[in-house]
Amino acid sequence: MTVQNSAIAQRSIAIAALAPRRGVLLAALGVAAFSLTFPSTVWGLESFGVWSLVSLRSTLAALIAGGFLLALRVRLPERRHWASLAVVGAGVVVGFPLLTTLALETSTSAHAAVVVGLLPLTTAVLAALRTGRRPSRAFWLAAVAGAAVVIVFTVAESGGSLRRGDLYLLGALLVCAAGYTEGGRLAREMPGWQVIGWALLLCLPLALAGTAAALSVEPVELTARGVTGLVWVAAGSTFFGLYVWYRGMAEIGIPRASQLQLAQPLLTLVWSVALLGERLSPAAPLAAAGVLVCIAVTQRARS
Repeated sequence: MTVQNSAIAQRSIAIAALAPRRGVLLAALGVAAFSLTFPSTVWGLESFGVWSLVSLRSTLAALIAGGFLLALRVRLPERRHWASLAVVGAGVVVGFPLLTTLALETSTSAHAAVVVGLLPLTTAVLAALRTGRRPSRAFWLAAVAGAAVVIVFTVAESGGSLRRGDLYLLGALLVCAAGYTEGGRLAREMPGWQVIGWALLLCLPLALAGTAAALSVEPVELTARGVTGLVWVAAGSTFFGLYVWYRGMAEIGIPRASQLQLAQPLLTLVWSVALLGERLSPAAPLAAAGVLVCIAVTQRARS
C-alpha cells in the first residue's frame, strides 16, 4: 500500500510539474488562433457588412459551443457564475469583435494588430485590480517595456496621430481585457471551454436578432475568401482560440498568460503580409525582437 501511495504521489507531482508548460502551450495556441482574427475579418468584410459579419460570427460560434455542451450533457452553471459569464460575453463575444470590425473598415490589419498589442498590459492591470494579486516588479517592468515598444511602433506607423479606427481599437482593448480577466478567473472553477461556451450561448438571442436585422439591410456577396474569413473568426478565433486561451490562463495565471499576447501583433503582421499583401515597415523586425525579449522576461518573473 505504501509503494502504491508513493507511486500515486510521484505521478501527481509529475503532473503538477507539467501543468505550467501545458498552460503556456495552451495559451500560445490561443494567441496563434487570435493572430489570424484581423486578416480573417478583412476577408469576411469582402462578403458581409460589419454588423452582419459580427452577428454571424457570434451566432455560428454559439451553435458550435451549444452542440458540444449538449452532446456532453454539461449542467447549467451555478447562479453565482452568470454575472461573470455576462462580463465575458459582453467583452469578448460582442464588444471586441464589433469594435475591431468597425476599426478595420478604415485601418489596415497590420495597424490594428500593433494597437491591440497593448492588450497584455491592460489585461494584467485589470487582473491585478480584480484578483488582488500583485506580480513582481520585474514582471511589471518587462510588461511596461513591451507595451512601450508597441506604443512607439504604433505612433511611428500612424504618423504621430490617432485615427477614428484607433479609438475603436482602444475601446476594444478595455472591453476585451475585462472579458479575459473575468473569464480567466472563472476558468479556475469550471473548464475553460465551458466558460466561453456558456458566454456564447448567453449572447445567442442577441446574435440571432442582430443577424436577422443586419442581413435584411446589408448586402451579401459570397466569395471563397469572405466565407473562409467568417468560418475562421467563428470557429477558430471565437471558439477554439478562447477555449485554449482560458484553459491556459487557468493554469499559469492571467498576468503571465496575457504577456504571451505581446507576440500576437507580430504574428498578425506576418499574416497581413502573407494573406492580405500588406507591406511591413523596416521597424517591424526591431519591434519583434524587443517584444520577444519582454515575453521571455515576464515568463521567468515570479509573483
